[in-house]
Parts: sequence; C-alpha cells; structure tokens
Amino acid sequence: MTKIKMSILAATAAFAMTMNAQETVHLNTGDIVSPEIHADNTVTFRLLAPQAKTVELEGSFLPKQKVQTPLGEVEQATRAKLTNDGKGLWSYTSSVLSPELHTYSFFVDGMRINDPSNVYMLRDIATYQNYFLIDGELSANYFVREVPHGTIEKVWYPSPTLGMSQRRATVYLPACYDARDARSFPVLYLLHGSGGDENAWMELGRASQILDNLIAQGKCRPMIVVMPNGNGAQQAMPGEYPNSMYKPMFINPKCMEGSIEAAFVKDLVSYIDGHYNTIRNSDYRAVAGLSMGGFHSLYISANHPNYFGYVGLFSAAVSRQGKGENDWIYSDLDQKLKNQFKLNPKLYYIAIGTADFLYNDNVAFRKKLDEIGAKYEYVETDGGHEWRNWRKYLNWFLPKLF
Repeated sequence: MTKIKMSILAATAAFAMTMNAQETVHLNTGDIVSPEIHADNTVTFRLLAPQAKTVELEGSFLPKQKVQTPLGEVEQATRAKLTNDGKGLWSYTSSVLSPELHTYSFFVDGMRINDPSNVYMLRDIATYQNYFLIDGELSANYFVREVPHGTIEKVWYPSPTLGMSQRRATVYLPACYDARDARSFPVLYLLHGSGGDENAWMELGRASQILDNLIAQGKCRPMIVVMPNGNGAQQAMPGEYPNSMYKPMFINPKCMEGSIEAAFVKDLVSYIDGHYNTIRNSDYRAVAGLSMGGFHSLYISANHPNYFGYVGLFSAAVSRQGKGENDWIYSDLDQKLKNQFKLNPKLYYIAIGTADFLYNDNVAFRKKLDEIGAKYEYVETDGGHEWRNWRKYLNWFLPKLF
C-alpha cells in the first residue's frame, strides 16, 4: 500500500470518528437547552425522550413533604410532571427561583436519570445530581468570580492513632500563601457530614468559591482550611486508596464512636502545623462542621479546649454517639464544657434549620450550655438538613473568624 493511500485511509478514519463523535453528541443533546435560566429567574427544563410515557422532575427547589423515617421526621422532595410537545420533547418551567445552588434529576417512567444537556453534576454520598446557579445576594459568593484564587491540595498524612500510614485531606491555601514566605496563617478545620468525605465541602459546599470571594472582598481573613475525611475506617474517599472501589454509604464504620476525635489533634493537627505556615495557638485555630462534622467539632473542641478558640456547629448531631474503644471521648461532657467555656472561646457558633430532624437535639444542647452560663451565638434558619443551609452557615461563619 502506498503512503498516499495510507494517508487517505487514515484521514477518512479520523473524519469518520469525528463525525461519529459529533453524531453521538447530537443524538444525546441536539440543540436542547436545559436548564434554561430566564431573566425573571424562572427555569425551563427539557428532555428528549420520544418513547417515554411519563417524565418527572425532582429538584431541591420544589416543595417538600414531611415523612417519617428511622431518623425521625424529615422533609422529602416532591416531583413535578413534564409536558410532552407531541414530538417527544418534554419540558417544565419552574416558578421564580431564589438565588441558590439548585440540584435536580429527571425520572423517566420511574427511573432516575441525569440531564444529558447539563454537564454540571455533584455527588452527594452515592447519588449524582445536576446543578445550576441562580445569581443574587444570597448566592453571590457561590460563583467563580474574577478574583485571586486559592490553591487546592490533596495531601496524604500519617495517622498512627488510626493504624494507617496514609490518610487524605483536602487543604485550601489562600491566594497570598507562599511557603517560602515567613508569613503564617490561621487554620480552620472544616468537617463533613455522614456519608461525605474530604471532597464534600469543596464540591457540595462551594467552600473554595466562598473563601476566594470573601477574602477578595476583604470580609474574611486569609486562612488555611483543612477538610479531612471524617470516616475512621477510610483512608480517603471511595476509589482513592487500595481496595476501595465500593459504593459510598450514609453510615460508615468508625465515624461516631470516638476514633476520629481521638486521632484529630495527635495526627492531623500536628501534621498541618508541621507542614504549613500556621499560627499555632487557639486564637488562630478553628474547628467547624455539619451534622456528623458538627458532632466531631463539639467533642474535639471539648476534649482539646486549649487548641480551638473558634467552634462552629452546623446542624450538629450533638447526641448521636456510638460505642467503641474510644468512647471515653464522650464521657463527662458537662464538665468538659465547663472547662472549655472557662477559657472563654472567641466564638461558639450554633446554626440549624427549623425543619431539621436534629432541631430538638440542638434545643436540648443549648439548654445545657445555658445552664452553665456558656456564651454562644445562635442562628436559626428555615429549611432542613440540607446543603442550602450549610453553605449559608459557612458564608456567615467565615467573616467571624480570627
């Protein structure tokens, strides 16, 4: 075969592959725009499904209904029905939506699918959902803006307390951080909830966008933010360490029985202080978290009151401890809290939604604090146990630090 013929065949094959790729893209999405955000902040969703009998939409922006679960009464999403134009193109237009990061999925004849016209997706435990952003005052800091951006590192640190040579944490370094510079920075340890991992605050919580924007606005001090994996039986998120290709679970082993709390200062804080330019005293060290992470923050700070001058409990699971070899972490809490508040922490911040299934637990915990005369800041919002609340709390908490 001549070189000319070989070149023609190669070009033909490449063209065919390109056309096939273009055809695949066209078949998947065509010219369909979904979601389409209108000027009045209504949103239209579209899905081409000619063979479908029903198409429904489940979204964080739709009304919720209360249902009973083993965890208590929780809010559950409802679904909206899409309309078929007679040619297999289904659509639905929402009411005016609030400024927020909104998530959604389609259900085609009862089966959940993601929107093939929207490449933006988030993983919450084991479920992927599409998302979109509505701009406004509340959500302004959730967007990527033209501001200096911090650096995101995935670091592996030894955790001998947990019997692991390597565990992973996500570390946010502000744009002005330079390891060669003598300048040191305060540190926030930011903890995820049940079923989450070291990626949760970055992806679902928009932590880096919030930090970048607040720092650029001069509303937040530049700080290092450490987001570790809060599951004591895991080295990192599923798929990121040997023999870890498994489906993420809501409840993981060694997550609320003292293991994380026992290892936190010995392993993680000592590593961060040894590898980054940190200010190493309680006035410049904070710990905060959502749900299980709030639970961890409560007990980590109560057991190490000299380490953390700032504490944030977001929808904290304040009384959900289990049993294990480290359950001494949870003993004598009343006395530990008295000792902690004698040191006058700079900020003890509690935030929760009125529809949260942990609301009554937090009422009881605040009563305990009131009985010992503890000073704390309390924020109550609408909504339940959900990321739209936790993003707000982080956005409000950060400017109060350091």
